[in-house]
Amino acid sequence: MTMRRRLLWLALAPMLPAAARAQQGWPTKPIRWIVPYTPGGITDSATRMVLAKLQEQTGWQIVIENKPGANSMLGADIVAKAAPDGSTFGTVIAAHAANATLYAGRSPYDPVKSFAPVSLVGIAPLIMTANNALPVKDVKELIAYAKAHPGKLAFGSSGIGAAAHLTTELFKQTAGVDMVHVPYKGTAPALQDLIGGSLQILVDVPSTLMPQVRSGKIKALAMFSPRRLASAPEVPTIAEAGGPALESSTWVMFLAPAATPRDIVARLSAEVAKAVASPEVGGKFEAIGIVPVGNTPDAAARFLDEEVARWAKVIATAGVKAE
Repeated sequence: MTMRRRLLWLALAPMLPAAARAQQGWPTKPIRWIVPYTPGGITDSATRMVLAKLQEQTGWQIVIENKPGANSMLGADIVAKAAPDGSTFGTVIAAHAANATLYAGRSPYDPVKSFAPVSLVGIAPLIMTANNALPVKDVKELIAYAKAHPGKLAFGSSGIGAAAHLTTELFKQTAGVDMVHVPYKGTAPALQDLIGGSLQILVDVPSTLMPQVRSGKIKALAMFSPRRLASAPEVPTIAEAGGPALESSTWVMFLAPAATPRDIVARLSAEVAKAVASPEVGGKFEAIGIVPVGNTPDAAARFLDEEVARWAKVIATAGVKAE
Protein backbone atom coordinates (compact mmCIF):
# COMPACT_ATOMS: atom_id res chain seq x y z
CA MET A 1 0.00 0.00 0.00
CA THR A 2 1.41 3.40 -1.00
CA MET A 3 1.71 6.17 1.59
CA ARG A 4 -1.07 8.14 -0.15
CA ARG A 5 -3.48 5.19 -0.10
CA ARG A 6 -2.61 4.43 3.51
CA LEU A 7 -3.40 7.99 4.54
CA LEU A 8 -6.67 7.85 2.61
CA TRP A 9 -7.60 4.60 4.38
CA LEU A 10 -6.82 6.10 7.80
CA ALA A 11 -8.97 9.10 6.95
CA LEU A 12 -11.92 7.00 5.83
CA ALA A 13 -11.77 4.29 8.53
CA PRO A 14 -13.78 6.28 11.11
CA MET A 15 -16.53 6.67 8.52
CA LEU A 16 -16.94 2.91 7.99
CA PRO A 17 -19.94 1.24 9.64
CA ALA A 18 -19.13 -0.20 13.06
CA ALA A 19 -19.91 -3.70 11.83
CA ALA A 20 -17.39 -3.42 9.01
CA ARG A 21 -14.68 -2.13 11.33
CA ALA A 22 -15.45 -4.95 13.81
CA GLN A 23 -15.13 -7.59 11.13
CA GLN A 24 -11.69 -6.42 9.97
CA GLY A 25 -9.89 -7.91 12.96
CA TRP A 26 -12.39 -10.61 13.94
CA PRO A 27 -11.92 -12.84 15.81
CA THR A 28 -9.58 -11.17 18.28
CA LYS A 29 -9.92 -13.88 20.95
CA PRO A 30 -11.06 -17.50 21.28
CA ILE A 31 -14.69 -18.03 20.25
CA ARG A 32 -17.00 -19.45 22.91
CA TRP A 33 -19.45 -22.02 21.54
CA ILE A 34 -22.43 -23.14 23.61
CA VAL A 35 -24.01 -26.57 23.07
CA PRO A 36 -27.20 -26.84 25.18
CA TYR A 37 -26.98 -30.64 25.43
CA THR A 38 -24.73 -33.19 27.09
CA PRO A 39 -21.52 -34.40 25.40
CA GLY A 40 -21.73 -37.39 23.08
CA GLY A 41 -25.22 -36.91 21.65
CA ILE A 42 -25.95 -36.15 18.01
CA THR A 43 -26.12 -32.37 18.64
CA ASP A 44 -22.76 -32.29 20.39
CA SER A 45 -21.15 -34.69 17.91
CA ALA A 46 -22.32 -32.78 14.82
CA THR A 47 -21.19 -29.48 16.31
CA ARG A 48 -17.74 -30.82 17.12
CA MET A 49 -17.33 -32.35 13.65
CA VAL A 50 -18.04 -29.05 11.94
CA LEU A 51 -16.08 -26.86 14.34
CA ALA A 52 -13.01 -29.12 14.17
CA LYS A 53 -12.97 -28.65 10.39
CA LEU A 54 -13.66 -24.93 10.80
CA GLN A 55 -10.64 -24.51 13.06
CA GLU A 56 -8.51 -26.43 10.57
CA GLN A 57 -9.65 -24.10 7.75
CA THR A 58 -9.24 -20.83 9.59
CA GLY A 59 -6.85 -21.29 12.49
CA TRP A 60 -9.47 -19.81 14.82
CA GLN A 61 -9.63 -20.98 18.41
CA ILE A 62 -13.07 -22.27 19.41
CA VAL A 63 -13.90 -23.42 22.93
CA ILE A 64 -16.99 -25.63 23.19
CA GLU A 65 -19.05 -25.58 26.39
CA ASN A 66 -21.88 -28.04 27.06
CA LYS A 67 -24.68 -26.34 28.99
CA PRO A 68 -27.63 -28.79 29.15
CA GLY A 69 -30.87 -28.14 30.97
CA ALA A 70 -34.43 -26.80 30.73
CA ASN A 71 -35.16 -28.39 27.35
CA SER A 72 -32.11 -26.62 25.84
CA MET A 73 -33.18 -23.20 27.15
CA LEU A 74 -30.36 -22.88 29.68
CA GLY A 75 -27.69 -22.93 26.99
CA ALA A 76 -29.69 -20.92 24.47
CA ASP A 77 -30.23 -18.21 27.09
CA ILE A 78 -26.45 -17.85 27.50
CA VAL A 79 -26.11 -17.21 23.77
CA ALA A 80 -29.09 -14.84 23.65
CA LYS A 81 -27.65 -12.67 26.43
CA ALA A 82 -24.00 -12.76 25.36
CA ALA A 83 -22.28 -9.65 24.01
CA PRO A 84 -23.07 -9.44 20.26
CA ASP A 85 -19.44 -8.98 19.30
CA GLY A 86 -18.75 -12.25 17.51
CA SER A 87 -17.22 -13.92 20.56
CA THR A 88 -20.15 -16.23 21.43
CA PHE A 89 -22.23 -18.58 19.28
CA GLY A 90 -24.35 -21.65 19.91
CA THR A 91 -26.06 -24.69 18.51
CA VAL A 92 -29.79 -25.46 18.60
CA ILE A 93 -31.98 -28.26 17.28
CA ALA A 94 -35.68 -28.74 16.48
CA ALA A 95 -36.71 -28.41 20.14
CA HIS A 96 -35.68 -24.75 19.90
CA ALA A 97 -38.46 -24.13 17.37
CA ALA A 98 -41.01 -25.98 19.51
CA ASN A 99 -40.01 -23.99 22.59
CA ALA A 100 -41.28 -20.83 20.88
CA THR A 101 -44.82 -22.16 21.37
CA LEU A 102 -44.42 -24.42 24.41
CA TYR A 103 -42.86 -21.68 26.53
CA ALA A 104 -44.45 -18.61 24.93
CA GLY A 105 -44.41 -15.79 27.48
CA ARG A 106 -42.30 -17.81 29.92
CA SER A 107 -38.98 -18.12 28.10
CA PRO A 108 -36.17 -15.77 29.21
CA TYR A 109 -35.55 -14.96 25.54
CA ASP A 110 -37.38 -14.95 22.21
CA PRO A 111 -36.41 -18.09 20.22
CA VAL A 112 -36.50 -16.07 16.99
CA LYS A 113 -35.88 -12.39 17.78
CA SER A 114 -33.06 -12.97 20.30
CA PHE A 115 -30.83 -14.67 17.72
CA ALA A 116 -29.17 -14.20 14.35
CA PRO A 117 -29.17 -17.53 12.46
CA VAL A 118 -25.74 -18.37 11.03
CA SER A 119 -26.37 -21.61 9.16
CA LEU A 120 -28.56 -24.68 9.07
CA VAL A 121 -25.76 -27.22 9.33
CA GLY A 122 -27.65 -30.44 8.71
CA ILE A 123 -30.96 -32.31 8.90
CA ALA A 124 -31.39 -35.69 10.61
CA PRO A 125 -34.57 -37.48 9.45
CA LEU A 126 -36.24 -39.46 12.23
CA ILE A 127 -37.03 -43.18 12.21
CA MET A 128 -40.10 -44.97 13.59
CA THR A 129 -39.39 -48.22 15.42
CA ALA A 130 -41.59 -50.78 17.17
CA ASN A 131 -41.40 -53.46 19.83
CA ASN A 132 -40.80 -56.86 18.24
CA ALA A 133 -44.00 -58.29 19.72
CA LEU A 134 -46.25 -55.71 18.05
CA PRO A 135 -48.04 -57.65 15.29
CA VAL A 136 -47.30 -55.22 12.43
CA LYS A 137 -44.59 -55.31 9.78
CA ASP A 138 -45.04 -51.87 8.23
CA VAL A 139 -46.74 -48.51 8.72
CA LYS A 140 -49.86 -49.52 6.81
CA GLU A 141 -50.43 -52.37 9.27
CA LEU A 142 -49.59 -50.10 12.22
CA ILE A 143 -52.29 -47.64 11.20
CA ALA A 144 -54.84 -50.43 10.80
CA TYR A 145 -53.87 -51.95 14.17
CA ALA A 146 -54.00 -48.58 15.97
CA LYS A 147 -57.44 -47.83 14.53
CA ALA A 148 -58.65 -51.24 15.69
CA HIS A 149 -57.21 -50.63 19.18
CA PRO A 150 -57.65 -46.90 19.89
CA GLY A 151 -55.68 -45.64 22.89
CA LYS A 152 -54.07 -49.04 23.46
CA LEU A 153 -50.66 -48.33 21.92
CA ALA A 154 -48.06 -46.36 23.87
CA PHE A 155 -45.31 -44.34 22.22
CA GLY A 156 -42.33 -42.92 24.03
CA SER A 157 -40.14 -39.87 23.51
CA SER A 158 -37.11 -38.21 25.04
CA GLY A 159 -39.40 -35.55 26.52
CA ILE A 160 -42.38 -33.27 25.94
CA GLY A 161 -41.76 -31.02 22.94
CA ALA A 162 -38.85 -33.05 21.58
CA ALA A 163 -38.77 -33.56 17.81
CA ALA A 164 -39.54 -37.26 18.35
CA HIS A 165 -42.62 -36.44 20.42
CA LEU A 166 -44.01 -33.86 18.02
CA THR A 167 -43.25 -36.01 14.98
CA THR A 168 -45.32 -38.84 16.44
CA GLU A 169 -48.12 -36.38 17.23
CA LEU A 170 -47.95 -35.23 13.60
CA PHE A 171 -48.17 -38.86 12.48
CA LYS A 172 -51.20 -39.42 14.72
CA GLN A 173 -52.95 -36.35 13.34
CA THR A 174 -52.20 -37.22 9.71
CA ALA A 175 -53.01 -40.93 9.96
CA GLY A 176 -56.02 -40.43 12.24
CA VAL A 177 -54.89 -42.77 15.00
CA ASP A 178 -54.98 -42.58 18.80
CA MET A 179 -51.81 -43.53 20.68
CA VAL A 180 -50.78 -42.57 24.22
CA HIS A 181 -47.64 -40.50 24.80
CA VAL A 182 -45.23 -41.53 27.56
CA PRO A 183 -42.48 -38.90 28.03
CA TYR A 184 -39.08 -39.83 29.42
CA LYS A 185 -36.02 -37.91 30.54
CA GLY A 186 -33.96 -38.86 27.52
CA THR A 187 -34.10 -41.51 24.83
CA ALA A 188 -32.16 -44.24 26.68
CA PRO A 189 -34.87 -45.15 29.22
CA ALA A 190 -37.56 -44.98 26.52
CA LEU A 191 -35.53 -47.35 24.36
CA GLN A 192 -35.19 -49.82 27.24
CA ASP A 193 -38.96 -49.84 27.73
CA LEU A 194 -39.48 -50.32 23.99
CA ILE A 195 -37.21 -53.36 24.08
CA GLY A 196 -38.92 -54.57 27.26
CA GLY A 197 -42.40 -54.24 25.81
CA SER A 198 -44.06 -51.55 27.94
CA LEU A 199 -43.81 -49.23 24.92
CA GLN A 200 -44.89 -50.22 21.44
CA ILE A 201 -43.58 -47.30 19.34
CA LEU A 202 -40.52 -45.06 19.56
CA VAL A 203 -39.37 -42.37 17.13
CA ASP A 204 -35.88 -40.91 17.33
CA VAL A 205 -32.69 -40.44 15.30
CA PRO A 206 -31.29 -43.40 13.34
CA SER A 207 -27.89 -43.15 15.03
CA THR A 208 -29.55 -44.09 18.32
CA LEU A 209 -32.09 -46.65 17.16
CA MET A 210 -30.50 -48.45 14.20
CA PRO A 211 -27.92 -50.34 16.30
CA GLN A 212 -30.83 -51.88 18.24
CA VAL A 213 -32.67 -52.64 15.01
CA ARG A 214 -29.64 -54.38 13.54
CA SER A 215 -29.09 -56.38 16.71
CA GLY A 216 -32.69 -57.63 16.45
CA LYS A 217 -33.91 -56.07 19.70
CA ILE A 218 -36.50 -53.84 17.98
CA LYS A 219 -37.82 -53.45 14.44
CA ALA A 220 -37.74 -50.49 12.08
CA LEU A 221 -41.01 -49.50 10.41
CA ALA A 222 -40.09 -46.44 8.37
CA MET A 223 -37.99 -43.31 7.95
CA PHE A 224 -39.56 -39.84 8.05
CA SER A 225 -37.67 -38.78 4.94
CA PRO A 226 -38.38 -38.22 1.22
CA ARG A 227 -35.85 -40.91 0.27
CA ARG A 228 -34.00 -43.73 1.99
CA LEU A 229 -30.90 -42.82 3.96
CA ALA A 230 -27.54 -44.00 2.72
CA SER A 231 -26.69 -45.10 6.26
CA ALA A 232 -29.86 -47.23 6.54
CA PRO A 233 -30.91 -48.22 3.00
CA GLU A 234 -32.90 -51.19 4.27
CA VAL A 235 -35.44 -48.92 6.00
CA PRO A 236 -38.28 -47.65 3.76
CA THR A 237 -39.72 -44.16 3.83
CA ILE A 238 -43.10 -43.65 5.49
CA ALA A 239 -44.76 -43.50 2.06
CA GLU A 240 -43.02 -46.69 0.92
CA ALA A 241 -44.21 -48.41 4.09
CA GLY A 242 -47.85 -47.61 3.36
CA GLY A 243 -48.26 -44.47 5.44
CA PRO A 244 -48.72 -40.75 4.74
CA ALA A 245 -45.82 -39.08 2.93
CA LEU A 246 -44.49 -37.28 6.00
CA GLU A 247 -41.09 -35.70 6.39
CA SER A 248 -39.82 -34.88 9.85
CA SER A 249 -36.45 -34.48 11.44
CA THR A 250 -34.34 -32.95 14.06
CA TRP A 251 -31.72 -30.57 12.74
CA VAL A 252 -28.58 -28.72 13.74
CA MET A 253 -28.45 -24.93 13.45
CA PHE A 254 -25.77 -22.45 14.45
CA LEU A 255 -26.91 -19.14 15.97
CA ALA A 256 -25.40 -15.88 17.18
CA PRO A 257 -26.80 -13.23 19.55
CA ALA A 258 -29.28 -11.05 17.64
CA ALA A 259 -27.20 -7.88 17.25
CA THR A 260 -24.02 -9.60 16.08
CA PRO A 261 -22.64 -7.66 13.06
CA ARG A 262 -24.03 -9.08 9.83
CA ASP A 263 -20.65 -9.32 8.14
CA ILE A 264 -19.27 -11.42 11.00
CA VAL A 265 -22.30 -13.70 10.75
CA ALA A 266 -21.87 -13.90 6.97
CA ARG A 267 -18.17 -14.71 7.24
CA LEU A 268 -18.77 -17.46 9.79
CA SER A 269 -21.64 -18.82 7.69
CA ALA A 270 -19.41 -19.06 4.62
CA GLU A 271 -16.73 -20.92 6.57
CA VAL A 272 -19.36 -23.29 8.05
CA ALA A 273 -20.71 -24.02 4.56
CA LYS A 274 -17.20 -24.81 3.37
CA ALA A 275 -16.64 -27.16 6.33
CA VAL A 276 -19.99 -28.93 5.89
CA ALA A 277 -19.28 -29.45 2.19
CA SER A 278 -15.95 -31.12 2.90
CA PRO A 279 -15.67 -34.90 2.33
CA GLU A 280 -14.55 -35.40 5.93
CA VAL A 281 -17.62 -33.80 7.52
CA GLY A 282 -19.99 -35.13 4.85
CA GLY A 283 -18.81 -38.68 5.42
CA LYS A 284 -19.11 -38.41 9.19
CA PHE A 285 -22.59 -36.89 8.87
CA GLU A 286 -23.72 -39.69 6.57
CA ALA A 287 -22.53 -42.29 9.09
CA ILE A 288 -24.80 -40.87 11.80
CA GLY A 289 -27.80 -40.18 9.55
CA ILE A 290 -27.41 -36.43 9.02
CA VAL A 291 -27.98 -34.84 5.61
CA PRO A 292 -25.46 -31.96 5.29
CA VAL A 293 -26.83 -28.51 4.41
CA GLY A 294 -24.66 -25.51 5.29
CA ASN A 295 -26.84 -22.66 4.02
CA THR A 296 -26.83 -18.84 4.28
CA PRO A 297 -28.00 -16.78 7.27
CA ASP A 298 -31.13 -15.66 5.38
CA ALA A 299 -32.00 -19.23 4.35
CA ALA A 300 -31.42 -20.44 7.91
CA ALA A 301 -33.72 -17.70 9.24
CA ARG A 302 -36.49 -18.70 6.82
CA PHE A 303 -36.12 -22.34 7.82
CA LEU A 304 -36.38 -21.46 11.53
CA ASP A 305 -39.52 -19.37 10.92
CA GLU A 306 -41.10 -22.27 9.01
CA GLU A 307 -40.25 -24.75 11.77
CA VAL A 308 -41.70 -22.50 14.48
CA ALA A 309 -44.96 -22.17 12.51
CA ARG A 310 -45.09 -25.89 11.67
CA TRP A 311 -44.67 -27.13 15.22
CA ALA A 312 -46.96 -24.44 16.64
CA LYS A 313 -49.78 -25.97 14.60
CA VAL A 314 -48.98 -29.51 15.73
CA ILE A 315 -48.71 -28.43 19.37
CA ALA A 316 -52.03 -26.56 19.26
CA THR A 317 -53.87 -29.44 17.56
CA ALA A 318 -52.50 -32.03 19.98
CA GLY A 319 -52.94 -29.79 23.04
CA VAL A 320 -49.34 -30.34 24.10
CA LYS A 321 -48.37 -28.54 27.31
CA ALA A 322 -44.85 -27.96 28.60
CA GLU A 323 -43.78 -29.79 31.74
